[in-house]
Amino acid sequence: MSAPRSADSSPPVPSTWPWGVVVFTLAYLSASIVAAVATGNREFVFYIVVMFVLLGAVAAVHRRVHFSSVVLWGLAIWGLAHMAGGMVPVPASWPINGEHRVLYSWWLVPNLLKYDQIVHAYGFGVTTVACWEGLQSMIRGSGHPPLSPSLGNLTLCAAAGMGFGALNEVVEFAATLLVPETNVGGYVNTGWDLVSNMVGTIVAAWGIRFLSGRNSR
Repeated sequence: MSAPRSADSSPPVPSTWPWGVVVFTLAYLSASIVAAVATGNREFVFYIVVMFVLLGAVAAVHRRVHFSSVVLWGLAIWGLAHMAGGMVPVPASWPINGEHRVLYSWWLVPNLLKYDQIVHAYGFGVTTVACWEGLQSMIRGSGHPPLSPSLGNLTLCAAAGMGFGALNEVVEFAATLLVPETNVGGYVNTGWDLVSNMVGTIVAAWGIRFLSGRNSR
């Protein structure tokens, strides 16, 4: 996968549709639909519907922005991690948080770090890179030179990534209202989700600045 486009790179040439990403995403979503229906997992039936809405949104934005392969594959892998998190069971010997023995409940480091938190940090880190590429595309479209990866510009993109993370918490709250039994967790879990989102966006912003600096040399 290629590195994110640098701040002083030339405007991208519109790419062909990323069929590899499309096939990969539809394959795991199809498997998720079968698994959710077979197990009666109503929570993830809801999330699968949300996933298809997000797919449509990403496709519409990609037609205008022409996301890099890093962002497209990053988002696709995030979706897979999310689907697996709610439906892949973990062995009885693995420590979990709560009553649902699935990847999302798995303590990678007992009482310190969960699979769920890694997925949040990763996903909204990718979202921050997507926001950066979208902002760069808007600037190029207006005839202005590309943005530099300054502290202010990257803070704006990180804040946008955290905003999408907050929207994710709204979706999870809606799931608790629509589905009686969920694995969303309580207020503390929501707080750690938001912290994880923030960590992911900060790391992504630093990565954009670092890679842009390397590419400009």
